[in-house]
Amino acid sequence: MRRAAEEDAAEEAAGPGGLRGARSELRQRVRERRRLRLGILVLVSVVLLGAIPLFFGIRTLSRDPVFDALDQLDVPGWATAETVDNVSGSRWCLQDCRLRERTAESERAPEETARVYERALAADGWQPWKVTRCPERPAKGSYTCWRRDELTLDLWVREPTCVPPPVDGEPAVPPSRAASAAPPAAGECAGSLVSVKVRNAIDDERTRPQPSTDPSLTGEDPYPTFSGDPLGELTRSPS
Repeated sequence: MRRAAEEDAAEEAAGPGGLRGARSELRQRVRERRRLRLGILVLVSVVLLGAIPLFFGIRTLSRDPVFDALDQLDVPGWATAETVDNVSGSRWCLQDCRLRERTAESERAPEETARVYERALAADGWQPWKVTRCPERPAKGSYTCWRRDELTLDLWVREPTCVPPPVDGEPAVPPSRAASAAPPAAGECAGSLVSVKVRNAIDDERTRPQPSTDPSLTGEDPYPTFSGDPLGELTRSPS
């Protein structure tokens, strides 16, 4: 009887301590889970906040905004077929400023194509630019120059260069017979070719004042020509 009572007393004494230990361990596990969830939430937030600006930054760097502006011109689809874009130089004008070039094919004649492009450029805020060396070299077709803000734009619309499609990887007309070959039919060589060149105004030599060669503006010769002995006659000093 005495031993049983002692065992019961020992269990009662150990019971509250065992419950307190279990509760403490449970609270510790709950706190660890909360910390883990909070850490995961912070990590996901950092990844999302960093990935979104990085995505748009890469997209901005890879796609020139000038081409986006050209895409938004109110030009009908028949005048923007087979569009090809090329870019060279640095956007920040390191060594060479950026040059944007776009070529497109139009299904209609050069005169009508030039009108729709010029109308779209004017509606988008481009101003006709009457400047010498526009074009810089003689060019057939319609060649006009435009300016807007810090950019200059050259628009060239002309007849397409009609070349018969190759046959089995070889030119349809050999070079020796190209000059004497009959031109293709009108229906096979219709439409027009469009070229757009956009440059930074500071990199366009036509925006800089050209030196004048007018003789009336040269003034007096800073290096006059002397005739005879420049020292003149020597005079003897009195003795």
